[in-house]
Amino acid sequence: MLTRLALNLALLLAASAAIAADPADLLLINGKIVTVDDRFAIAQAVAIKGQRIVAVGTTADVRKAAGTNAKVIDLRGRTVIPGLIDNHAHWIRAAEHAELRFDGVTSRKLALQKLAERVKAARPGEWIAALGGWSEQQFTDDPRGFPLAELDAIAPNNAVVLQAIYRHTYLNTAALNAAQIDATTPDPRNGRIEKDAAGTLTGVVSGAGGVAFVAAKIPLPDRAAWLAQTRALVRELNSMGITAWLDAGGRGMGAAHYEPYRELADRGELDVRAFWTTIRQPATPAEVDKVLAEIPLQQPFRGNDYFNQVGWGESVYAPLTTQLLSFVTNTKPDDLAQMRRILVALAQQGLYVNSHVEMSDAIDAFLDVYEGVNKAAPFRGLRWSLSHLDQVNDSQLERMKKLGMTAQIHSRPLIQGALMHQVHGDRAWEMPPFRRVQDSGIMWGLGSDATAVTTSNPFYTLAFAITGKMIGGKQVNRQTITREEALIAHTRNNAYIVFQEANLGSIRPGKYADLLVLDRDYLTVPADEIKDIKPLMTMVGGRIVFER
Repeated sequence: MLTRLALNLALLLAASAAIAADPADLLLINGKIVTVDDRFAIAQAVAIKGQRIVAVGTTADVRKAAGTNAKVIDLRGRTVIPGLIDNHAHWIRAAEHAELRFDGVTSRKLALQKLAERVKAARPGEWIAALGGWSEQQFTDDPRGFPLAELDAIAPNNAVVLQAIYRHTYLNTAALNAAQIDATTPDPRNGRIEKDAAGTLTGVVSGAGGVAFVAAKIPLPDRAAWLAQTRALVRELNSMGITAWLDAGGRGMGAAHYEPYRELADRGELDVRAFWTTIRQPATPAEVDKVLAEIPLQQPFRGNDYFNQVGWGESVYAPLTTQLLSFVTNTKPDDLAQMRRILVALAQQGLYVNSHVEMSDAIDAFLDVYEGVNKAAPFRGLRWSLSHLDQVNDSQLERMKKLGMTAQIHSRPLIQGALMHQVHGDRAWEMPPFRRVQDSGIMWGLGSDATAVTTSNPFYTLAFAITGKMIGGKQVNRQTITREEALIAHTRNNAYIVFQEANLGSIRPGKYADLLVLDRDYLTVPADEIKDIKPLMTMVGGRIVFER
């Protein structure tokens, strides 16, 4: 007993000495601090010095850490959680346009109202685009799209482009004219410019190739506007509770997309942490040759904790890219051999790799390749990941664990759940299999895959993993997990996936003060209200970047 008391006293004295040497300049007291540490402990208060947390505990104990002029914020019982980290999103690309968003909108009538308001505020000739993040099935009042005549009546003089996930895009006449699309325009590859029986344009361009064709027609902003749009997007992410993410690149991206984030990070003005992977989508062996020449030049982890390249992904070889709403899976040996060439080079270079894959037969084919790669150029320890994994099974998860891989699981059924049931039938009830992945013991993280194929809001992502309900309330998934499991997967586990487990993911001394003060208690609010939780305050690196 005396020995234990002596040890506790020694630890207390050591902690007091550390606090005295480095007093805090900001205290958050009288709250419910959900630390998401290894014990999932609940505390009352947090002390912060500069960018980092220096103490977590009771209000009385944490007050002892305060410096003479420390600012004190009384939480008045509010719940605090770590900042939410998304393991797979496309927000770097999203800043290229100041989009109209229908994320979370459950009424078509309200969507039309939002469009009319945007048109009223638009400059003459300005394009108005909603590049995904919604589907017709989320509208509970009238689940259908937007006919040409309706869009023309609302916006006769501004080009309007309303993209529903990656399935099709609705355009008005001004957009068709601005994009130089008429009845003689040939269909884009993997897409179709739709016409009625008389050969007249309907205003719909369908298919993934058609969606990309239309999106590429929208003019990009100048440098100043792009920077302003980046700031606005970051603020929107902060308002939803996002403090960090892993960016998977995307369609048409180049250096110009990354430059605004790099510039803000260099200035110390980036209010979110953007970690990213280089994306190349070679489609032929000759293009693979070019990629193989580029891989040795990659130099990840040369940035900082706000903007940093961490590896390579997400489409390793384009012909092998699978689609959530399709049964078709390519497992051709020649194409798998091209993917293997790239993966061996990435493993030899010691680079992290993330690969997009969804259906069971494709996952098996990928893992066959990965196991062969691991024998030729071991990659265990590089944290390679597979993303989406909507149909992953127990044996595949076990194979991934043996390779030291991680899993990225996403909330795309939030807007695609009803469509998934049309395509996959009863199997859709387990897509993605949150419970199976959680119980497998693999290191996994919860994310969105925003912006085109789902909403960006992380509380919708958490809610879906917990309730299995898509936007609008329809039950589409039965593989749900607990609130605690979902929060761990969206914070602490994702910190590991972005190579930041020493800095992010939980509220504990030594880590960055990235945290959210919520308007209601995540742990006790009714499950159907989790999606409605809003941060009252978002902090990144000890700095308040958003207050409601």
